[in-house]
Amino acid sequence: MVSTVDAQSKQSRPPLKYGFLLLPNFSLIAFSSAIEPLRMANWVTGDECYETILISHDGEPVASSFGVKTIVDCSLDNIPMLDAVFVCGASPIARTGNDAIIAWLRKQRQSGMAIGGIGTGSYLLACAGLLNNHKATIHWWDIESLREDFPLTQVTNNLFEIDNKRYTCSGGTAAMDMMLFLISQRHNMDLAASISEQFVCERMRASDDQQRIPLKARIGVSQPKLIEAVQLIEANIEEPLSADDLARHVGVSRRHLERLFKKHLQTVPSKYYLELRLDRARQMLRRTDKSVLQVGLACGFSSASHFSTAYRSHYGLTPREERKKLSEVESHELNVTSRSILLENH
Repeated sequence: MVSTVDAQSKQSRPPLKYGFLLLPNFSLIAFSSAIEPLRMANWVTGDECYETILISHDGEPVASSFGVKTIVDCSLDNIPMLDAVFVCGASPIARTGNDAIIAWLRKQRQSGMAIGGIGTGSYLLACAGLLNNHKATIHWWDIESLREDFPLTQVTNNLFEIDNKRYTCSGGTAAMDMMLFLISQRHNMDLAASISEQFVCERMRASDDQQRIPLKARIGVSQPKLIEAVQLIEANIEEPLSADDLARHVGVSRRHLERLFKKHLQTVPSKYYLELRLDRARQMLRRTDKSVLQVGLACGFSSASHFSTAYRSHYGLTPREERKKLSEVESHELNVTSRSILLENH
């Protein structure tokens, strides 16, 4: 055992019961990052501090985004008493077919249970109205969707948020940071640090740490004017700036800006801008249910035809074909999972 864990962490008391509601196609890394710190807390202290209960809406195994199926302990109809329940979200966000889960979440919150959203699980909490007038976060890619669809939610860019028994995190390894914080609050920082060291995590990130890698590291350059230009591009996707406006905002000539892009990124500003808008559009087609026209307009294209032409030139298929292809892949994965479960039950 680890000597830095004091008597408060080791004393016997009833374990906190945390439920994890797994949505189909849930993120395996986010789920693992959430439950492993709880298991390690039990191991480090030599006490059962936490009990985890896995839940699906019907009690059947749930396939993750990787296709790995997880056996659950119960369905929504027969869960034991819980101290908190965390919704492990799917990607893309499941926007329909969640009525029973939403009603169940509302009922649990009304009873005083703490409610959590891991990754896109936050979106489902917002659908249930449980994040109105509360701080919440979600994966950086879905932040704008959450803000747009639920204006009463105080959406932040933070790694995780804890606000009046509402726990939300951005997914991925941020789930571990949130759980370590909750453990430190119930026990102490020494226990949280010991758990972090067991997982070879060199530091515990704070709630207000940013989700994304700093731009300088992300694009691999440190030239200040170029960094500023890319920041402006990323902040102006829906209404793109002209090359002249971009240069003026940065405080250099257009020709000098083009030289910077050519030297450090091996491209020109207009091409970099277009490729970024198309990449954003592709992600929106895959992760949202917005129409092709809505996606095109959100990414700075003046018409559906303009969007379709640019998209096909870059990706080799139209936006509608992209959507159809994704639908076929999801349908195939669903059929494979259904057949696998059916075979196991015979």
